[in-house]
Amino acid sequence: MVRALVVAVVVAAVSAVMSCWLVLIGWSLMGNAISYAVLPGVVLAFVIGAPFVAGALVFGLLAVVLIGAIRDTGRIKEDTAIGVVFTSLFSLGLVLVSVIPSDTNLDRIVFGNLLGLAMRDVVQVVIIGVIVLDILLLKRRDFTLYAFDPIHAQAIGLHPRLLGWALLAMLALTSVVTLQAVGVILVVAMLIIPGATAQLLTDRFDRMLAIAPAISVTCSVLGVYLSYHLDTATGGTIVLALAVAFTLAYLFAPRRGIIPRTARRYRRSGDGGPDSFRSDLWANPNWPGGR
Repeated sequence: MVRALVVAVVVAAVSAVMSCWLVLIGWSLMGNAISYAVLPGVVLAFVIGAPFVAGALVFGLLAVVLIGAIRDTGRIKEDTAIGVVFTSLFSLGLVLVSVIPSDTNLDRIVFGNLLGLAMRDVVQVVIIGVIVLDILLLKRRDFTLYAFDPIHAQAIGLHPRLLGWALLAMLALTSVVTLQAVGVILVVAMLIIPGATAQLLTDRFDRMLAIAPAISVTCSVLGVYLSYHLDTATGGTIVLALAVAFTLAYLFAPRRGIIPRTARRYRRSGDGGPDSFRSDLWANPNWPGGR
């Protein structure tokens, strides 16, 4: 449980900070593509005895290159290219998992096994997570300017293309860290839901960078405890807790929630009540009894 909680906190914090930029730039599909595309790299790394981080990073960057090549050299749109690349690479990974014998249970990479991590896995997650988090926070101003206005970023001496590749590399590393906890299938949820929830609660990006990790860490710790006591899948329970947090924000966020917005419209227009209905008829000159 101690190992699971440590990994859950690190993964939640890193993926939540990354999710803020994914939501801001509109890279949700790109996050999905990279998280699925790393699977064959992980399998091949196990086969040759290399760190699976290296294999995952190579295939994550390969997915980005393939998506860009298909998009730029043909008439295929970016979302279509993303769908083709990530489904193809993920299918390759599933085939490799099924045919390559290994002492390591590769199913945990697909579905996650937070409560069964070895100490070396915990150390690996913590080291990579701290590196990614440090880079994201240290370069947050450059990344944010790139997300909002890449033309202005280039005008003041930054290199938007280099910043974009750096963000994609951080995304690949974050996917590697996250799949240790929740598996490849649920990585995209950890990379999208925290940022989307924080965006409903604030209009300022610096606050998003604080709110998203707070929500993600809380839901992850809660998910670990619930999965232990309810005997459920840990990764799935964490994502369900995040989904509940998003639903609450979607419904009750002070400025962007559905219920507060509906209430404000109702108060402004006065629609729906019988008294206001009669007053509208009385004020309508086209109604026979109106003024």
